[in-house]
Amino acid sequence: MKRSVELLKSEAFLNRPLQLFVNRCFENFIMPFHTHDFVEYSYVAEGSGFHHIGEDIVPVNKGMLFVIPIGIPHVFRPVSTDATKTPLVIYNCLFNAELIQSLRHILRDEDIMQHLMDLEQNRQKYISVTDHTGRLEELMHQLYREFSVPGPGSLAMLDTLVSQLIIMTYRQDQQKKCMDSTPHPPMFHDMEAILHYLRQHLGERILMSDLVQLSRWSEKKIGRMFVRYTGQTFRSYVQHLRIQRSCELLKRSDHKVGMIAEMVGYQDMDSFHAAFKKITGDSPLAYRKKSRV
Repeated sequence: MKRSVELLKSEAFLNRPLQLFVNRCFENFIMPFHTHDFVEYSYVAEGSGFHHIGEDIVPVNKGMLFVIPIGIPHVFRPVSTDATKTPLVIYNCLFNAELIQSLRHILRDEDIMQHLMDLEQNRQKYISVTDHTGRLEELMHQLYREFSVPGPGSLAMLDTLVSQLIIMTYRQDQQKKCMDSTPHPPMFHDMEAILHYLRQHLGERILMSDLVQLSRWSEKKIGRMFVRYTGQTFRSYVQHLRIQRSCELLKRSDHKVGMIAEMVGYQDMDSFHAAFKKITGDSPLAYRKKSRV
């Protein structure tokens, strides 16, 4: 039996002069399978579940970002009806054709503008990318803060942030397509295995020799692949990953800062504080206080 699809209209979400809507929501089983007359960027911020999109059912977890064109039906579902145990938290950024045209003077690149027009006119399949570096997550956080608590210059700031989101996602999708079409497809999977290994062993001392053994690549090649795949060096990527994990622990747990530093692989507190301040702009305690306001 064909599923019923509810249409969500832009006038219910997008108000002038923004023609933009950003929210953070806990997914449930109440929202119907729906389509909409606006483009949607959805980022999985917490938890896991499933994304019913078009004819596909895609398992989702933290760090996945979807670009849903106009006219594509979809809905997110958590893994359990008990949202208190396994919440699925999504950041959504919605905009329509009017905003796309107003961003032309910022984006300027005709390929990207054509990409947006294809999304707007339902000439493209949905896009799915993974946020390996944490940059998309931070961008979504900035968009949400700026939209929720506007200040002087917010219109210009939001235009800039949305443009960054579009460009970064477009670049990552193009890179993914390029790597998928190379004559050596195992390279993509090998790099995924390396990144997965890092996420699972953040609390340990991670050596380049471990990655050499895992991938059978040379240290030099691994270094090149990190820059190509994540835009960061190996050391910078691991540092960002550790600070990102520590931010999650500061928000969600009551562990002391020293314990959190050890849990993400720092043995020296001065090094942890310096890295945390450099990446977030705050001390760990200040970050925890802000995140719980």
